[in-house]
Amino acid sequence: MISYRGLLMKKHIIVIFFLAIIIAAGGCAIWGSRNPYMRPTQDDGNWLFIAQEDLPTTRTHTRHAEIFGKYVSGYNHIILKAIDTVQEHAPDGGGYFIGVKAIPAESPIGYPLKLFGLPLLNPPRTTSYCSGASYTAFIEALNQIFPDGAQKLSLERFEAMRMQEPDSGRREDGVKFWGHWNADGNGSQFALVQYSGMGREISPREARPGDFMNITWTNGGGHSVVFLGWLLDKEGNIGIAFWSSQGGTNGMCDVYSDSLKKIKAVKTVRLTKPHNLFRFNPATPVNIKVPSDPIDSKLWVP
Repeated sequence: MISYRGLLMKKHIIVIFFLAIIIAAGGCAIWGSRNPYMRPTQDDGNWLFIAQEDLPTTRTHTRHAEIFGKYVSGYNHIILKAIDTVQEHAPDGGGYFIGVKAIPAESPIGYPLKLFGLPLLNPPRTTSYCSGASYTAFIEALNQIFPDGAQKLSLERFEAMRMQEPDSGRREDGVKFWGHWNADGNGSQFALVQYSGMGREISPREARPGDFMNITWTNGGGHSVVFLGWLLDKEGNIGIAFWSSQGGTNGMCDVYSDSLKKIKAVKTVRLTKPHNLFRFNPATPVNIKVPSDPIDSKLWVP
């Protein structure tokens, strides 16, 4: 028979146990609110121009978080750190190659990419191409945001993130997460906004370093990049800075263009809800008829 004193002690233990849980949860919440990087990046809706003196002379560098990170907080800062992680694997750019039917086939990125320690790609080459570079920066950012992500990611969702089929064959465009990201058009919008609900669209004037951007060129081609900022020359002309892999630079590096004449339109997406990685439905359909946004620099008021 349990005495009154024993019951009282048992109740005290239970109360202390639940208080400990509440305090721990509150501590995590407070830490998350105080950590300037574990939240969506904010903007004031106005154009953000990168100071010319901030642009490094070496474009295959690993200082994106240092240089461009001072313009942002939130998840975008982590994406900039992720670019540095990716660039460390290719100090000279790593080379650029596209060729679906080539032997060996094209490789999205040139090193074995993993999500939470789980393999996404066994690269057939050491080269890369644009959407592979931007997707790799996204994956490396998730690795930093969720250090314990392997415990939360379901097998089905992990499989949806893979860049190859189980037999190491190419994952076709429009198939699951990577297939949508790699598809023609506004791939990062397909994957982050529609397919997974991990991001939202941003207008060109709201764009901030670390946003993902699909560029439509005036010649009809496209480019998948991580946006680094808008540029402004002494005459008031607007240019653009971004990071990706392209043939003209033989791989991954920064591109600083002092003109927007070759750009027809863009689609910009910001990572806002990375936790939806553990919730999205891999069978979610995607509408690929998403219009791009013209860069109306005339709206800029000095």
